Amino acid sequence: MVEAYSEKVMDHFSHPRNVGSIENANGIGQVGNPTCGDIMKMYLVVENNIITDVKFKTFGCGAAIATSSMATEMIKGKSIEEALKITNHAVAEALDGLPKIKMHCSVLAEEAIQSAINDYLLKSTGIGLPGYKPKEESCGIGGH
Repeated sequence: MVEAYSEKVMDHFSHPRNVGSIENANGIGQVGNPTCGDIMKMYLVVENNIITDVKFKTFGCGAAIATSSMATEMIKGKSIEEALKITNHAVAEALDGLPKIKMHCSVLAEEAIQSAINDYLLKSTGIGLPGYKPKEESCGIGGH
């Protein structure tokens, strides 16, 4: 049985929010695996510990684009600490769920947020996220 995408997933895929790059971004993170086709790049502008602007570029399936779009919506206007609390499950829930075979896309969205914040912290303080290690490039389960 094939699980259907929710209306929110289809909306964020068809009309993604915050697409593009930011020339003066002070945090940039990229995650994914070119082997499976999902690559997410997230750009942040952080001012006084608040994410004031965020954009993304994603190469991948509809679920990867939708999770990137939703993740940017969820962190814009948030503090670094609030953004770091956003999990892949929260992203999937905000989209009214994802098919199990596409949950890895929400994991990439969470990892993109962490990667961009780590980059921002390294550039601004010289110290990255405590305990942060980039994930092994993996595609999760399922393909496209």
